[in-house]
Amino acid sequence: MYAVIKTGGKQYRVSEGDRLCIEKIAGEKGDSVDFGEVLMLGGDKVSIGLPLVSGAKVSAEIIGQGLGKKIIVFKMRRRKRFRRKNGHRQPFTELRIKGISA
Repeated sequence: MYAVIKTGGKQYRVSEGDRLCIEKIAGEKGDSVDFGEVLMLGGDKVSIGLPLVSGAKVSAEIIGQGLGKKIIVFKMRRRKRFRRKNGHRQPFTELRIKGISA
């Protein structure tokens, strides 16, 4: 069985036991998180929500919090002596999917 959930402005296809990194959410390592925005449930019988599947829930456990790879932002205007170099590391939360309930 799998589900499509929406969190942090993105959609993820998950099944039980999966590990995934999502946009940072509040919580400590070992905390439990429930996702109520389930867009689709799949498996033997597929059910698609309009826009959400009513009564469906995905539960997960927080494995850890971290920062992603560094991204370099470089801006330049030619012939104007303008250069800006900036770096950014996006925070994320790593999850393990514990269960999917319809």
